[in-house]
Amino acid sequence: MTRSHTNMAVLFADITGSTSLFSAVGDGVARQIEQAWLNQVTTLLPAFAGRLVKTIGDEVMCVFRDADQAVLAASAIQANVTSYPPHGHAIKLHMGLHAGDVMVEHDDIFGNTVNVAAYLAAVALPQQIAITDSTYAMLSDPLKTVARPVFRTVLKGQTIASTIYHVLWRNDNPDLTDSFFSVRQPPLLPGDNGGLLLKYADQLIDLNHLHPRISLGRDVSCDIVVDDRFVSREHATIELDGMDFYLVDRSINGTYIAFDGRPEVSVLRRDVLLGGAGKISVGRAFAEDPQHVIMFSYDRRSLFRV
Repeated sequence: MTRSHTNMAVLFADITGSTSLFSAVGDGVARQIEQAWLNQVTTLLPAFAGRLVKTIGDEVMCVFRDADQAVLAASAIQANVTSYPPHGHAIKLHMGLHAGDVMVEHDDIFGNTVNVAAYLAAVALPQQIAITDSTYAMLSDPLKTVARPVFRTVLKGQTIASTIYHVLWRNDNPDLTDSFFSVRQPPLLPGDNGGLLLKYADQLIDLNHLHPRISLGRDVSCDIVVDDRFVSREHATIELDGMDFYLVDRSINGTYIAFDGRPEVSVLRRDVLLGGAGKISVGRAFAEDPQHVIMFSYDRRSLFRV
């Protein structure tokens, strides 16, 4: 296997609220929207000497030869999606960009530069392009004028806080909020808490940035198959949205969740944040069906392993 190291700018771009999108328009239309915006991205990349590395769910990972080209491409993608909504549906993207050393294997790339870019995409707000202070330092003077500091965070593998910048890609910014950054120390953003670990019977599934979604249900096509007549064929999903994991119920009989140290709650046709650890029962309460319990807890390794 051939491996090499080189400097690149890595960009992650993700559709904001994809879970709500699938619920609002249905799986078929949502997939058409995703494909349409992916086509927009791949069409724009050559103008900025960029390359699509891979797609991860509804997220794309691209690389560029330098930070300037990456920032220009990210801005063009944001503007294009805003002006020409894919498949006629308005969407908003959140992006993370970081430049530095990467390890190249065939057509894929790995390393801490990739991890940082993925983290920035997760914490960026809708229509934001987040970059690190080290990437900001690499920009040409004209592009530095369209970036401003917005928060601090301790990046993976570092011990001191880094300043994160927001690229102002729009010519007009009517919704731009004044920042206190220059007059007082802003709070630190939370770091990477790791992935979500699921245990069911003999299965052990680790949800993370590379594996952001699983399905639960009676149908054999589901990732976790629960053979019970009270379980819907496609009962629920567990999905990564930004830095958090949500259970989304789409069933007839609902889903029951018991967080550690708290009484069980029922979820029907809505989503709930899976924080901490606990257990899940699909279709029936725990007392009614103690045999089909799915355990969940956080995997404290990095959420953005690549």
